[in-house]
Amino acid sequence: MEFQGIETPRLDWSGDALAIGVFEEATEITGELGQLNDKLGGTIAELIAEVEFKGKDNSTAVTRVGGGSAIRKIILVGLGKSESLSVDSLRRAAGTAAKVASKEKCKTLGIDLPVWNHDADTTAQAIAEGIELALFKDLRFKSDPEETGSRLERVELLGLADRQAAITRGLQISSGVNLARELAAAPSNVVTPMSMAETAEELAAEYGLDLEILEQEDCKNLGMGAFLGVAQASEMPPKFIHLTYKPQGTPRRKLAIVGKGLTFDSGGLNIKPTGSGIEMMKTDMAGSAATFGAAKAIGQLKPDVEVHFITAVTENMISGRAMHPGDILTASNGKTIEVNNTDAEGRLTLADALVFTEKLGVDAIVDLATLTGACVVALGNDIAGLWSTDEGLASQLLTASQTAGEKFWQLPMEESYFEGLKSLHADMKNTGPRPGGSITAALFLKQFVEKTPWAHLDIAGPVWTEKDKGYNSAGATGFGVRTLVNWVLNPA
Repeated sequence: MEFQGIETPRLDWSGDALAIGVFEEATEITGELGQLNDKLGGTIAELIAEVEFKGKDNSTAVTRVGGGSAIRKIILVGLGKSESLSVDSLRRAAGTAAKVASKEKCKTLGIDLPVWNHDADTTAQAIAEGIELALFKDLRFKSDPEETGSRLERVELLGLADRQAAITRGLQISSGVNLARELAAAPSNVVTPMSMAETAEELAAEYGLDLEILEQEDCKNLGMGAFLGVAQASEMPPKFIHLTYKPQGTPRRKLAIVGKGLTFDSGGLNIKPTGSGIEMMKTDMAGSAATFGAAKAIGQLKPDVEVHFITAVTENMISGRAMHPGDILTASNGKTIEVNNTDAEGRLTLADALVFTEKLGVDAIVDLATLTGACVVALGNDIAGLWSTDEGLASQLLTASQTAGEKFWQLPMEESYFEGLKSLHADMKNTGPRPGGSITAALFLKQFVEKTPWAHLDIAGPVWTEKDKGYNSAGATGFGVRTLVNWVLNPA
């Protein structure tokens, strides 16, 4: 699909479908909308009256234009109240318009949306992201995928002729989101530790990234007892993957992104019960999927920032070799962990990954993981949790997330809650009491980062949606990629 910014006004545009953003307070047929309505023989006024279109956020109205018009169809997209317009409003509106145009079997789409905050670049990028994300369909496992594919071939962004670089940036970031979607959505017989390593090799080759893959023996030599304790039951060998993007010249900052990479989580000997959604544990590597998606985007954007992308990839399975509840593991920083729940395995893999990452001497570390059901209980399916040892870093991430349209809520690092993790025989247990479970999980991870500014993102809720929601179709969302990319690009 081709994207192009053009200067052509809506009155002179021609093509299959013209999508126009309309505010709630601007549904009267006046100004440019009135001129276009007159040119189209009153079609827009008839459409608004017929469907009682009010311009409500993300509402739509579509009609065919007759009489040999240069425009075949008109799509109205509601933007809500003008004072509430955000970057994500434009992203959603563009995605909605594209979905309607695709459903109407249009090949060309003109999209005319207002400029957000006098920022044409951000507007163009958001429109491109919204369309690319909304039209993504994961049809790899369908026997007849052609029936549901989009027919859109060209999208023209009216009034944004000089914003091609911003449009390209939006498409590059979206390609990273879509990679994360594909990885998180694929079944565990397709996405394995070995295939994740192969994907890392492909990313390194295509985008000029450095790659280091530590095998099981390498991890053993580094003392990664927590990671290997989780991995020991699987017949598939674990892979510790380290991708690095290095800019030309001296980097402005050095950052690290660490993703949880459980390609399947059975729960171990504390096996997940029937009805627990165990079939969805293919998504327990959505943190590493977002890490790879960010790597793909950053590899194309080429900022002046060095970025390390790290994930300890394995399965959590059951076998005669499985770790037992009550086992004591030793992490690579020498701290000992009593495993009182083998289904709290993600934090064990992240423990050794964080120790490894801090030794790289980066300026900040962000980890993201589908870590706790407790976070979903607290914040629901649309909001991720954020914890940090550094308020400046937390502020950067929250700002990055607002532009991305990904919702985070900062929760406290309540140190007194660590009492619930204390063990009689080891330095700590891997789980605490049920209350505050997402906070104690963050406190557990904090034990493996000594000095570097660090933030933990619990993304268990937003990585999957059961039904279409805005520019996210049902399935994996690729949540986190856009926030991470915005954070890396942040001039701070």
